[in-house]
Amino acid sequence: MKNYLVPLVICLFFTVSFGYGQQMTVDDEITLIQEAFGNDKKMIVESYMDLPESIAPVFWTVYQAYELERKAIARDRIKIIDEYLNKYSSLGEYEADDLAKRTIKNDMQLSKLHSKYYKKFKKATSAIDAAKFLQIDTYIHNTIRNALQQELPFIGEN
Repeated sequence: MKNYLVPLVICLFFTVSFGYGQQMTVDDEITLIQEAFGNDKKMIVESYMDLPESIAPVFWTVYQAYELERKAIARDRIKIIDEYLNKYSSLGEYEADDLAKRTIKNDMQLSKLHSKYYKKFKKATSAIDAAKFLQIDTYIHNTIRNALQQELPFIGEN
């Protein structure tokens, strides 16, 4: 299962690189990233979940609603990162504080979303399937976050 994530992360980075080479707005770039990421993520989730036909339609209905809400949180996260990249070499106290607080708030929003949708997935399928989904979703997001974190400069780094 973890081997599927390497192409996903590579696809994400190629999408990001392609977007930054064009004259696009941040929102356009985010839309491209989310489209590529969403398609690859769904394939991985589908493969990992391996749901029986009797519950798959209900799961995917909940999944689509989850993804709509998650994308809004991810969009905010990408904007925070973009702002950080534009300001990191000259961050003052206020900017650093604001970016840190927004990042913490964004993390909390994702955790609340997981809690909310765990209940919905559990009701639609089972506790096992709901936990399984959260496990793969968390794994995917942590893998991407770790890869991105390795590329981001530290505050004060030139």
